[in-house]
Amino acid sequence: MNTNIIRSLIIGAAIVITAFVLGSSFKNRNLKQDTISVTGLGSKDFISDEISWGGSFDASAMDAKEAYNLISQDKEKVKAFFYSKGFKAGEFAFGGVNFSRSYRTVTTKEADGSEKSEDIFDGYKATQSVFFRAKKNPALMKKIESVIDKTAELINNGVQFEPSSAQYTYSDLSSLKHSLIEQGSKDAKERAEKIVKSADGDLGKLKDASMGVFQITAKGSTDEDSYGGNFDTSSKEKSARITVRLTYNLD
Repeated sequence: MNTNIIRSLIIGAAIVITAFVLGSSFKNRNLKQDTISVTGLGSKDFISDEISWGGSFDASAMDAKEAYNLISQDKEKVKAFFYSKGFKAGEFAFGGVNFSRSYRTVTTKEADGSEKSEDIFDGYKATQSVFFRAKKNPALMKKIESVIDKTAELINNGVQFEPSSAQYTYSDLSSLKHSLIEQGSKDAKERAEKIVKSADGDLGKLKDASMGVFQITAKGSTDEDSYGGNFDTSSKEKSARITVRLTYNLD
């Protein structure tokens, strides 16, 4: 075949391919321009209906058996304390006893003036925890909240009680999240309709939908949304929110 003919065929094919690519790019660009993307917000304030709280206490002795006897006595004092505050058996529970060895550092001065440090065995430490939990039980929840600031009274009985921070959660997060998605979707659609109407256009079919991260913060919090999502457990009164992004075709 003539070289000029082959060259002409190659050039012709290149022109056709180039025209196809440019045409597709132009078409896709116009398709992108014929859509509108809007973000809506779903939010709600709510009150936690679950609480988890507890604390720990410890006793020390040079002998492990003695440490256990001491922690057992403290357990009875802790139990009596919470009974005196109106709690009943079954409304709180104790964890197992944990043992650890204690050491103290002794520093001595050598004849040459240098210092030597040595860890000396200082006995056994026994630790035990007590746990409280209320779920959809307002009376028990209120009782737990009322005793949190009173555990210092145990010191008068010789019990070194260390309370933890109360953790507040919600029992039906799934339903809450679904309602926020519905609210956010409605808000996004209304926003899209207003924008298109102001431009004398018509909103077409939904093309794409995506959700942002589910956020739970303390009510009135000014914390910024976290990429991984906030999940506050320290506050009883909370705010939940989620964003929904909708993309519509334009008619």
